[in-house]
Amino acid sequence: MTHLLQVRDLHVTFGRGESAVAAVKGVSFDLDRGQTLALVGESGSGKSVTALSILQLLPYPRAHHPAGSILFDDQELVGANERLLRSVRGDRIAMVFQEPMTSLNPLHSIGRQIGEVLEVHRGMTGDAARARVIELLGLVGLPEAANRLSALPHELSGGQRQRVMIAMALANEPDILIADEPTTALDVTIQAQILTLLKDLQRRFGMALLLITHDLGIVRKMAESVCVMQGGDIVEKGEVAAIFDNPRHPYTQRLLAAEPQGQPNRPSGDAAELMTCRDLKVWFPIKRGVIPRVVGHIKAVDGIDFAVREGQTVGVVGESGSGKTTLGLALLRLTHSEGSIAFLGRSLQELSPRQLRPLRREMQMVFQDPYGSLSPRLSVGQIVGEGLEVHGLGGSRAERRTLIAQTLEEVGLDPTTQDRYPHEFSGGQRQRISIARALVLKPRFIVLDEPTSALDVSVQAQIVDLLRDLQVRHRLAYLFISHDLRVVRALADELVVMKDGKVMEAGPAEHIFSRPQSAYTRALMAAAFELAVAPAG
Repeated sequence: MTHLLQVRDLHVTFGRGESAVAAVKGVSFDLDRGQTLALVGESGSGKSVTALSILQLLPYPRAHHPAGSILFDDQELVGANERLLRSVRGDRIAMVFQEPMTSLNPLHSIGRQIGEVLEVHRGMTGDAARARVIELLGLVGLPEAANRLSALPHELSGGQRQRVMIAMALANEPDILIADEPTTALDVTIQAQILTLLKDLQRRFGMALLLITHDLGIVRKMAESVCVMQGGDIVEKGEVAAIFDNPRHPYTQRLLAAEPQGQPNRPSGDAAELMTCRDLKVWFPIKRGVIPRVVGHIKAVDGIDFAVREGQTVGVVGESGSGKTTLGLALLRLTHSEGSIAFLGRSLQELSPRQLRPLRREMQMVFQDPYGSLSPRLSVGQIVGEGLEVHGLGGSRAERRTLIAQTLEEVGLDPTTQDRYPHEFSGGQRQRISIARALVLKPRFIVLDEPTSALDVSVQAQIVDLLRDLQVRHRLAYLFISHDLRVVRALADELVVMKDGKVMEAGPAEHIFSRPQSAYTRALMAAAFELAVAPAG
């Protein structure tokens, strides 16, 4: 039997000579029509480089293949001429990239971008192309498809942008669809919708699916076969059930055991309330007209009450747009709000920015994207030490460096790295730097905004363990914002479920996870934990 895709002894090297880095080292696998094969591994394992090699999309000549073969329908793709590659790319083999916002052209409408694929490979233009684009957008479940053709990517949500990418990839009904982390950083309900959509479309078109992911729950749900990659090698491969039930390689065993474990820390019975809010509202005005006037409001946070005690973690969960991040920003007075906010019994709403500054050292925030929130022009030492300078803490420069080194060591980083820059660190290490920046000021309350989203499962587990350890050591209170309910379950003592700016449900996390009361919470739980336990197919 001839396989649709045959990858044999594939090597990929970046650079040449002494500076050469081997990214893929002798990878081999087969893919057949209608089959789903998952490439699994942590960041840097070579998954995406392998996938990009199939379509010959690596930056040549910097990246090259010292050895190996990629046969698609008995045609060699390694070193193939541009004419052959153009006939394959986007037509017979299509790819859904990891981040749709950076993959879609921000200046072109979605209708034009999907239509371009049809024009290049099918010569389809005008009304025929428009009808096909509307059909494709309807196929991937984009609402009001005919009215969305002129929309630009930034006008769509993350899940909608991912649907547009899938529609573009499916435009010519490819034989193989390569999906590179297609659900990273999407809400659990949107994740479930996208995965169900991919499965339905795969059955409809009979295409093969090469799925690249670090989420083992997705592999269980989607794939029949799996290749586990580490350091550019496939260390284990076989049927999903066999690999998950009886992993043989230590790395596979470690990956399967890496999901966040353990129980949340419980505050003591007499723990003081650190942060409280009553009837908190953040409304953004909607203005229309030649002379803009307010015609309504977007109620991002709409009348919320809760409290966080010393040593306690309150988890805030909900889909994108539910108001989670806005709530965190409002509590720290980083966005305008109405209602009562008190820190250690002192009202924050009445304080001027100057009066608020001394309290800022006790209220810190760790942002969602560590790469975006760390200045690329400052060294790690400068980033972590900036707060010390602002608040006049730490003594002399030498004493501050010592304090920075101690804090870096406390979050599991080498203290000698403080003169390096953010781009020299992995995603998990950058998140540790963000935590160190908050921790160095010895705060009492930290808002953690999606601190583990888009991190590998093993790194997620490390960050969760670190946060629990730091909480016990320093009696920290956390407001933990996340859409990953598995991580929340391992960290949060109390839970707040938000939708459209309102609290749908709140109370002890254990009770809500075991007996959710609202239909919305039950839907969130079902979407999150189905991925964790669902079998393949």
